[in-house]
Amino acid sequence: MTGLTYYSPTSVLHTMTGDIIGNQTVVDNTWATLKSFPDRTLDGENVVWSYNGETYFSSHLIVSHMTNDGPSEFGPATHKRARIRTIADCICKENLIIEEWLMRDNCFLVQTLGYDPWEIAKKQAEGDIAKGFDLLEFLAEQREKVIQGSVKEVVWNPEEMTAETHPSVFSEALFLNLWQNQEFDNLSAFYDFRVTAHLTAGRELYGTMEMKEYLQDFLGGLTNVAVKIENVATIPYLGKAVDVAVRWTMTAQHSGDSKVLGSASDTPIFLLASSHFRIVRGRVREEWTVFDELALYRQVATKRLQKE
Repeated sequence: MTGLTYYSPTSVLHTMTGDIIGNQTVVDNTWATLKSFPDRTLDGENVVWSYNGETYFSSHLIVSHMTNDGPSEFGPATHKRARIRTIADCICKENLIIEEWLMRDNCFLVQTLGYDPWEIAKKQAEGDIAKGFDLLEFLAEQREKVIQGSVKEVVWNPEEMTAETHPSVFSEALFLNLWQNQEFDNLSAFYDFRVTAHLTAGRELYGTMEMKEYLQDFLGGLTNVAVKIENVATIPYLGKAVDVAVRWTMTAQHSGDSKVLGSASDTPIFLLASSHFRIVRGRVREEWTVFDELALYRQVATKRLQKE
């Protein structure tokens, strides 16, 4: 079994809806997925990595093609073909994965299978409540970690620094300006005007205008936004360009109406995400960002059910 071979017996795999402990559980979950999608492929688009002398960090950008020929957690077999992206961030020591953060675009998956993501999120939230599991309480500790470790101030001087030579500072400045502070007029300082972005729920964007509209829509209705940069790694790409992998977390309050999350629910949300940036001449030329947007809906659905 590859899971037993490559994962530590005490490995921890983090998702937005719970942790998976141990390599046997990884194997069991993989088999369950294959029963639902027997022809699933895992095609590597990119790997960005770093090494600190003791452990390796690797961020794997993956595309999966698969056909839903068996019952899944979302419902009966639909026999529809799906394509989704996943990013798996791993810490490896002595040729074993000891910790992993898994981000999969489940929202696009359920859309492709023909389901309404909000209906699925509500069913999942109802199942959590029936089992006595409080997803929002489970995520409370993670939200607090984001608040305590969020980006407070970044000294970013493009005249003395470049994104290629200072990727960590560049990443902190990008998320502080555009996500946490929502200073969208600064977008062109970080993105090439021809940027292509591959985002969750099947969103495909081109140019800074569409990127600005996305950020406005996604962050609209959210207050007290805080972003924490968890890890940054970089590798060269074709000459002077670089690929940068950033794992980041975010918390906010859904206190206003939102084009993405719907009417105000007062949900304290938590987001676990990873972004791969291809940086050319000091700006992001292409972006891949993955998180479980369906799990975000599930948090909001949980709050709404708790209010009933």
